Amino acid sequence: MRETSTGRLGFAAMLTGAVGIAFAPNFVRECVANYEIGPSATAFYRVFFALPALWFWSAMEQRRPNPPRRPSTAKEKRLLLIAGIFFAFDMAFWHWSIKLTTVANATLLANFAPIVVTLGAWLILKERITRTFVLAMVIALAGAAMLAGSSLQLTARHLVGDGLAIVTALFYGSYQLTVKLLRSSFSPATIMSWAGVSAGVALLAIALISGESMLPNAPGGWFMLLALALISHVAGQGLIAYAFGHLPASFGSLSLLMQPMLAALIAWVWFSERPGPLQALGGFVMLTGLYIATRNRPARKS
Repeated sequence: MRETSTGRLGFAAMLTGAVGIAFAPNFVRECVANYEIGPSATAFYRVFFALPALWFWSAMEQRRPNPPRRPSTAKEKRLLLIAGIFFAFDMAFWHWSIKLTTVANATLLANFAPIVVTLGAWLILKERITRTFVLAMVIALAGAAMLAGSSLQLTARHLVGDGLAIVTALFYGSYQLTVKLLRSSFSPATIMSWAGVSAGVALLAIALISGESMLPNAPGGWFMLLALALISHVAGQGLIAYAFGHLPASFGSLSLLMQPMLAALIAWVWFSERPGPLQALGGFVMLTGLYIATRNRPARKS
């Protein structure tokens, strides 16, 4: 009974986290297009402005009667920092893919991460992946492609940007697998605060080497960056990190496919980009795949 309730709580946290990160493409779009902040610089501020809240959250946890573990060995600290490096490259490649290809291409290809996570969960975490779950994943990904609709443009002109989006999926999948491994020992706040340090350093270096614009051209840009940090990173990624402690890695990653659908709905309200019939059908197909996946969640091999 308790396992069922924690699983439901983890699923609810994953979906709520997906809402938080669904705002990210629109925040990034505003920062890069309207406030002339570089793509990697935007990612750096996302992590940098989130760090005070994450470290405060981590410090508050230590005041509990039974505080969560802190990293004590060099191996544990190294793994936490590696998670941040994976996240940094995920953000850097994704933000550059948005600039070099269409938003639809970048979002769809980056969300191929469940393929990476499912393969890693089977090989590394020893999760038992059923054929029905694989079918559900194919259906959900097909729905995501339909959701991209007419905005999806797989052409030679977007080849570099599309390639960067696929690399994004590899790094994002690696980040999710690392978080799943770490959640057996550490709280979400501990993971994200430590990973945020290495991610911030890496993203700052990438932004400076790329020669990007580091400052917004208007004060409103700072508001957008702060909203990106608190809504998409602290709340969104924080809830996702929590959920990975209660869900199989493969199922948790697949649940994040809700993010492009939610992003499309936000873009409808924010930018008046009304989804067409194909996109609506894609959302239905994706939800069908996710429903099948909820009925066939992977389990650990005995």
